[in-house]
Amino acid sequence: MKILGGARSRCRISDSCTNAAVIDNYSRRILSWTLEERLGSGGTCRILREAVVQLNDCPGQAIVVADSGSENVNGPVDNLLNDEELTRVLAQVEVTFSNSMIEAFWRSLKHSWLYLHSLDSFAALRRLVEFYVTAHNEVMPHSAFQGQTPDEVFFGIGDEVAKKLAYACETAREERMRANRTAQCGVCVGETTSGALLLQRPRSRMS
Repeated sequence: MKILGGARSRCRISDSCTNAAVIDNYSRRILSWTLEERLGSGGTCRILREAVVQLNDCPGQAIVVADSGSENVNGPVDNLLNDEELTRVLAQVEVTFSNSMIEAFWRSLKHSWLYLHSLDSFAALRRLVEFYVTAHNEVMPHSAFQGQTPDEVFFGIGDEVAKKLAYACETAREERMRANRTAQCGVCVGETTSGALLLQRPRSRMS
């Protein structure tokens, strides 16, 4: 069973300009996204269809966790959910938790990327979002997956990444312990000019 998170996020170009995206909660991969100048059901239906195409090889029914905004709860979206055999769960209404995965992505997108640039046009905003989504899926390692990217987890191709990272961490730890155990300070070897020894020497009352 696949758990998907869907949510929208307002942008600063205009009050009506919104992002919407679908994330796979298991891999944190952004399956689809859209940038709309007007809020409505069209963008929601489009990204749900794109997400379903990528889940064709996944057994079981998918559950879509979304908020209760008008863009998510309406006739066209209801029909699409029925046609694609998707189950919708309203966050913080039918369940006690929220669609936190996608909300965390929006925070990262805004504060780590969008707010660092000038959002002076719709086209510029689209390019920035597209770049960040690609980097999130294909480039950025996720700590929850031992260094794997969301794409590597989603497609099951990152097992070697986790093994290599675990080996590198253990090797670095052993090297650090070996270096610490062989290191000697000036006090240990009896250097008279050691800074530690100078600090330990009593100062003259006349100074």
